[in-house]
Amino acid sequence: MDVSGTWQIRGVPHRPDVPLDVVERLSVLLDFPECIEEDAWTGVRWRVRGNTVAHVFGGEDQRFRIVFRAEPEEVAAFEHLGEPYFRAGWGSDVVGMLLDDRTDWSELAELLTDSYCVQAPARLAASVVRP
Repeated sequence: MDVSGTWQIRGVPHRPDVPLDVVERLSVLLDFPECIEEDAWTGVRWRVRGNTVAHVFGGEDQRFRIVFRAEPEEVAAFEHLGEPYFRAGWGSDVVGMLLDDRTDWSELAELLTDSYCVQAPARLAASVVRP
């Protein structure tokens, strides 16, 4: 255990906790039907009926990221846009964004709306106004 009271594995860099103001900015996800916020193995995630809509976390490089789902035809576009966007190394439809002082929170809210609609059952997704 380190001085902060968290378990550390020798040689593995620490992942920082997501700042509360970032989590609060992402609370727009709670406006979606049946979407819940919960602690994840690292960071915080939002889910609908057991499906992850978004997951925000600190990386070993001390930078913050959010991953979310995208429509299959949009995944390649995110992959080619470059930073702050990236394609996650898991799941065929998982993409992400680095969060920093330049983050466009309105654009991210639109992407998270799309992610919710990809993950939610059709009846719930149909009740959401997409930008």
